[in-house]
Amino acid sequence: MVDNKLKLPENEEFIRLDNMLKMLGVFQTGGQAKIAIQNGSVKVNGEICTMRGKKMRKGDTAEFDGNIFEVL
Repeated sequence: MVDNKLKLPENEEFIRLDNMLKMLGVFQTGGQAKIAIQNGSVKVNGEICTMRGKKMRKGDTAEFDGNIFEVL
């Protein structure tokens, strides 16, 4: 099941983009997320992002395959 929102733990200020997509269930493995990101298939805050280690902070969004995912 894919969730569209990820709540950061209180002691964390960011999560890496590839880890976010994996934790939300968009991809089964980090490797799959890495490939999609590096291929330009993922947008961050509306723009294509090819950095798998992109720091995603509260309020940031990622988009893949027409679905938008938000960090809370």
